[in-house]
Amino acid sequence: MITQFIELAKAAAAEGMVTSEALLALRREGWGDGIMTRAEAEALFALNRALRERGPEWVDFFVEAIGEHVLNGTPPRLQCSDAEAEWLIGQVEADGKVESMAELECLVRILERAENTPDRLKAYVLEQVERAVLSGTGPTRCGGELSATHISAAECRIVRRVIFASGGHGPAAVTRFDAEMLFRLKDATLAEENAAEWDDLFVDGVANFLKGFALENAQLSHERKRELEAFVADARPNVARFMARAAREVPQVGNHFGKVFGKREGGPDYAALAAKGEAVTDHESEWLEKMIDADGEVDELESRLLARIASGA
Repeated sequence: MITQFIELAKAAAAEGMVTSEALLALRREGWGDGIMTRAEAEALFALNRALRERGPEWVDFFVEAIGEHVLNGTPPRLQCSDAEAEWLIGQVEADGKVESMAELECLVRILERAENTPDRLKAYVLEQVERAVLSGTGPTRCGGELSATHISAAECRIVRRVIFASGGHGPAAVTRFDAEMLFRLKDATLAEENAAEWDDLFVDGVANFLKGFALENAQLSHERKRELEAFVADARPNVARFMARAAREVPQVGNHFGKVFGKREGGPDYAALAAKGEAVTDHESEWLEKMIDADGEVDELESRLLARIASGA
């Protein structure tokens, strides 16, 4: 089946287009065994580079297939190893750049789906999104256009997806890396007629970094998740035997576990953590001052940001 898939991809690449019939055949061959192999994924990248046009149906398939290979090709699921990240970046950079919106959408979607990704991939995706916003042109998968002269509504959507991605630098939270990108985008397009969404995205994003919080262990590393899954798989028979014995020997087991094992007290106080996150630390204040002073003036968006922080909202 792998050979048939690769031959289909090569035939479509030779024609520079993917017909509906060819796409259906690729789906059938690619998902026939439920696995997208490395060879199949590389054939899709080669095909994507050869296409003269990339319609929505192709982009959907490409994004789905490559994401499945990167995140679920090897255990643990929804994780990406260092080796897989390097392979992905190598494929995207095969011709020295992000060749198409299909590849950019693929990178962003992987960050959105992943529980965690290597720092190298997080930084790479952030860099590619920033580059696309500042210099890219053409249609995006989520609707709208990339603009090389101003920040469009479509670009705002892409940036928002990346800075809040679960597999990014901070899961559903803006980090310093994200906030500094927002400042660079602002400074580069300050004189342009940006989309109305941009002002709120900048203020909301930077304020989230300064006043939000994220648990230190919110993301498990690829290695740690493999260790935990291996432990669970190894311990499952012993746990099952223990539970069966407990059910036989302890009347009303559910009412006695607390007495036998003790009641666990004092989990994370999320309210306290959120309150602590609301406070802007001295280090964060110094960072903000440095970012604002970088161009020697306080612009309108920075004034709005400062007002947001001062209001406590």
